[in-house]
Amino acid sequence: MPSKKSELNLTVRPLTPDLLPALTDLFGTQGPVAQCWCMYWRIGNDYRKRPAEANKADFYELVKNNPPIGLLAFSGDLAVGWCQLTPRDALPHLDKTWRLKRVDDKPVWSISCFYIRKGWRKKGVTSVLITAALDAARKAGAPALEAYPLDADLSPSASGTGFASTFEKLGFKVVARHFPPRPIMRYEF
Repeated sequence: MPSKKSELNLTVRPLTPDLLPALTDLFGTQGPVAQCWCMYWRIGNDYRKRPAEANKADFYELVKNNPPIGLLAFSGDLAVGWCQLTPRDALPHLDKTWRLKRVDDKPVWSISCFYIRKGWRKKGVTSVLITAALDAARKAGAPALEAYPLDADLSPSASGTGFASTFEKLGFKVVARHFPPRPIMRYEF
């Protein structure tokens, strides 16, 4: 998939092995993202019981041995945003979470998490990544793209999964609310 330019003058690229140093720089060494390495929806809370280096190593293996599992937004050479994008079936812990249980058997793709660099938050990077994810999922033949954002009107929490209002502005619709603050939203192709 070629790079995409955005209104913010960002370029969005699929995460390939050559971009792992940029992602490592984005995630840094402190905080929850440096511990999780987007493994939560793959292995559940077990990611907390493992050293961060084990999660990082498993994530690196996924990147090296699979088609791209996410997108990176760049400002020049600096990675400023990350979006995990993959078929839902690659994220088995989603099915173990009652709030996010499947609504049907469609082989949807999922946007399961974001990370935006400090200084770039609340500037539209998430919207740029969602737009690029829509394009990538459509080109991959997904019937729909699903997301699990927080509804800011019902929860004051910060969100690594985005906010429902952002997805709604981009054409996503609520397809289920097993838990009111966290709707399951879809964009049908």
